Amino acid sequence: MEEHYQAALSAGVMSLQLHSQAGWSAETLFDMAQRRNPRRAFLFVSKILGRHIPCPPRLIRKAFTDLANGIPDGLPGPVLVIGMAETAVGLAAGVHSVLSPRYTDSLLLTTTRHPLGGELLCHFEEEHSHATAHLVHLPTDPTLREKLLQARTLVMVDDEATTGKTFLNLFNALKKAGLSKLEHVVTATLTDWSENALSGQIDLPVKAISLARGCWQWEPAANPPPINAPHVNITARGSQPLNTIADLWGRTGVECHTRLLTAKAPQKGQRILVLGSGEYVWQPYLLAQWLEDQGAEVCFSATSRSPVAIGNAIHSAMSFTDNYGLGVPMYVYNVDPTQWDRVILCSETPAASWDPSFLAQFTHLEINEAVHDC
Repeated sequence: MEEHYQAALSAGVMSLQLHSQAGWSAETLFDMAQRRNPRRAFLFVSKILGRHIPCPPRLIRKAFTDLANGIPDGLPGPVLVIGMAETAVGLAAGVHSVLSPRYTDSLLLTTTRHPLGGELLCHFEEEHSHATAHLVHLPTDPTLREKLLQARTLVMVDDEATTGKTFLNLFNALKKAGLSKLEHVVTATLTDWSENALSGQIDLPVKAISLARGCWQWEPAANPPPINAPHVNITARGSQPLNTIADLWGRTGVECHTRLLTAKAPQKGQRILVLGSGEYVWQPYLLAQWLEDQGAEVCFSATSRSPVAIGNAIHSAMSFTDNYGLGVPMYVYNVDPTQWDRVILCSETPAASWDPSFLAQFTHLEINEAVHDC
């Protein structure tokens, strides 16, 4: 479906020409918001990602299923699927979970801004971001490490591509790190405004998969308001320990997906919000999906380091000090605590690491500390 879309922000006007897959449209896929970031003033806010806008798990699953099903058969393996922190780590895991029955030799790896202390494969920059540096760890498992180094197809997953520069930076970093056997590249995004810019910039065939694609035009305002940009550009180990379950969902590589979190079974029709935290979203999402399957009315969302202004897609924002012990502000967007019978906050750090002023805003709050009980 061909569409024209326009959104007015205080910093300027975004105009888009787009074509979406059957069953999707600009209205169902995204809205615009304004970044509190001098590097780039606008933000495409996904309605189907479960990050800035709470979303039913079934809709999130449809998104990454449709995206994964667009990846063609017959690509050379092993297949390395890499997701971009923080926004697309859960999306990449979802794409990989759907893709892996077709490509049994596939491996999921995610970028991170939390160094784990192990050996790094590479690092690269996302210049326009609020936090520019990305790290990619080498898998600790020798079998996964060998599969990574033998990869012949690379699938790079992000929520959206505006220029394609981040994909190019990651690809170049991986090649420099020794992934010399790559023969084919796939970019998988919910929305792609780059017009497959990566193709032609690298010496391999590139297939761009998205639920919507198009071109954009940004017209800056003549006198935009000043930007109050908080300092969140930190890539470091915080003072709070990460639960070892963190090794089981992507930062150090994974081949298969199992729900590792448990919660009290819901009452039918109970309104439940499941919150992931930062990069830790895939296991929380699987918990949300399970609760929905039990008959609850569930939405999934997550805390974010991304500073976004109120307006357009962002109706409300909670701000609090991060739970990783980095001393940076974190945010929860578009959440009204009074709308939910239960709120389950999933954390890869201890419960005591959370800002008490944030927790106090919820009446029916449960903190799931990511205990590995399988």
